[in-house]
This record gives sequence, C-alpha cells and structure tokens, in this order.
Amino acid sequence: MNILVCDDDKEILEAISIYLQNEGYHVFKASNGKEALEIVDEKEVHLIIMDIMMPEMDGLRATLKIREEKNIPIIMLSAKAEDTDKILGLNIGADDYVTKPFNPLELIARVKSQLRRYTTLGSLETKENVFKTGGLVVDDESKIVTVDGEEVKLTPVQYKILKLLTQNAGRVFSIEEIYERVWQEAPFNPENTVAVHIRKIREKIEINPKEPKYLKVVWGIGYKVEKL
Repeated sequence: MNILVCDDDKEILEAISIYLQNEGYHVFKASNGKEALEIVDEKEVHLIIMDIMMPEMDGLRATLKIREEKNIPIIMLSAKAEDTDKILGLNIGADDYVTKPFNPLELIARVKSQLRRYTTLGSLETKENVFKTGGLVVDDESKIVTVDGEEVKLTPVQYKILKLLTQNAGRVFSIEEIYERVWQEAPFNPENTVAVHIRKIREKIEINPKEPKYLKVVWGIGYKVEKL
C-alpha cells in the first residue's frame, strides 16, 4: 500500500514516514498541498495523511481539490484541537482527524482502519487489474497483495499463483494447469513444486494456514481461492 504524508514540519514528516515504513507501507512525502496534488496525480496513492497548516497550499484546500476527482482516504493532522477545525476538516471530505501531538500507535491504527474500510467498500475494486475476494486484494497494477488492508510480501512465483487463483475466484485449477500457467512450460513433477508454493502462500495470507479461509485444496482435483 502506498501512503502520502504531507506536512511542512520535516521532523514530523520523517517520524511518520518511519513508523509507516516499519509497518511495511511505501511512503511518498510532500511539504505542502501543492506538492501533494502533484504526487496524487502522478502516483498510485491509497491513503493520505494531510497536515492543515502549510505554506503555498494548506491541507484544507488540497483536500478540496483531491475530493473533486478521487475518493482516497484522508486523515487530517493539526496542532489545533478546537472542534470547529475538526468539523471543518471532516465536512470538506476528510475521513478522520488526529490532533498533534499524537500517539504513533494510534495514528497507525487509524491508518489501518481507513485502509480496511477503503478496500472493504470496494473503492479499489473498481480499478482495472484489481482482483478481490473478502479481505484479500491482489492489485496487479502495483503488484501489491493485501489482506484486511495489510500488505503481504510474496515471491514472484507465489504472486503469480495467487493472482491466477484470485482472478478466477471460485474456479478450481488442476495442479498441472497451475504449473503450465505460472511456469509456462510442460509440467515436470508439478505436485511437489506447486504444493510447496501453496503452503508458503497460505502461511502469509491465512490467519490459520491449517484451516484456510481463502486458498483451499479440492482433493483429487487441485486448488482454488474461495469466492467470498
């Protein structure tokens, strides 16, 4: 997942970026609303953390411009704690509001909550090349896999297998067909090869790999990703 952090305070900008990167997110940085708009236009952004008080273009005006075209979740930051500022930010299109100084763990929790809501409501699903079932999302444009809003790191082969099955959720693929499609060659000892990769994928995307929610075996036939 790609997150844009926009704040004119360099120390806060760097601190937030470090917290997010430690959680596995990719971070874009901006120091004012104008820079934020340029990044949103040029990059794939899944969530924005936007300060209100900034030079050149403040966070409120930037949020208004972003809302003209995009439904990206926006969490607003401000040193002001007055209810009027909070209400104004929410009324112009912000999804959440955090007052400085903030607890980093709380901010991360709010980020995860907004990303879960964003994917669950299907905002990503309308994009081309995004395949979704339940809380599992395979974004083939950015080559990012998330489960309940959290990014999962897969090897290239693991990604290809999961993409194939998620893109065709509900359909059962034989071991031979999975091998031919992913490795693009005639099957050679496909049972063990495919089974090892399936097990590794389950360990990464399932809460309980022994009782998988998504990636299931159909005995005597092959594998499928459940259509949820």
